[in-house]
Amino acid sequence: MYELIQAGPASWYIESPAKVGIISAGEKAVYLVDAGGDKDAGRRVRKLLDEQGWTCKAILTTHSNADHIGGCKYLQQQYHCPVFAPGMERAFTQYPVLEPSFLYGGFPPADLRHKFLMAQPSEAVELTDPRFPQEVEPIPLPGHFLDMVGYRAPDGVVFLADCLSSEATLEKYQVSFIYDVAAYLDTLNMVSQLQAPLFVPAHAAATGSIAPLAEINRQKVWEIAQRILDLCAQPLSFETILQALFTNLGLTMDFSQYVLVGSTVRSYLSWLKDSGSLTARFEDNLLLWQQS
Repeated sequence: MYELIQAGPASWYIESPAKVGIISAGEKAVYLVDAGGDKDAGRRVRKLLDEQGWTCKAILTTHSNADHIGGCKYLQQQYHCPVFAPGMERAFTQYPVLEPSFLYGGFPPADLRHKFLMAQPSEAVELTDPRFPQEVEPIPLPGHFLDMVGYRAPDGVVFLADCLSSEATLEKYQVSFIYDVAAYLDTLNMVSQLQAPLFVPAHAAATGSIAPLAEINRQKVWEIAQRILDLCAQPLSFETILQALFTNLGLTMDFSQYVLVGSTVRSYLSWLKDSGSLTARFEDNLLLWQQS
């Protein structure tokens, strides 16, 4: 873990729980793609940079989930470098309590205010800031989170953030986090058409052929959607749907899984309702979902 691996002539990644990309900025300087999950991850990243004689010129975040920005504050303090964050992700980077608040739907209890869902705050600027490296191409990857992007390095290597999960992860957890199901499916279709010498997803093995993994992720979305539709053969409340889904998939409920899977199930329900597959009605002051 935390091994430096060459990705292209001028790019690398650090094998870690959420891969950290590295892009050469010339003259022993580099850009980081994300920063690891916490201060300890930031220290490990800095140790690897020091071993290579590199300094961090900027951190290019893909999105604001805590496992990707948790090391930003430490590294920003060490290198006095800018942190770039796309769109709405900037607000969550600067005010990390927004992530557990967003997932829970209100002020989060202490059970959710931990480093896995709430990073340390760091100052961030938009990708439109003139200091953003023009040789790096942002690639919009909506769906998983609010305004997630990937990055294409000058040598062609593409860092894909969280738009794909490994087959093993999908098998273990079944329901991967999705904010906007329709946008996520569009992103998978787009990514399937991309060409690159190497693709580096944050939570799957680097590969030169991304289309097969994109298809596996696409099929899992449709599988979960069908499971929800099948459950809604009779009118059910959200909590009942969530309980049944956990039971049927052999998942274990805790606060973190409740908000991560629960938020995703709400997104599925919205998508299925907007597409006409589900209807929603209020009965005895209870919101019920049912197949159309």
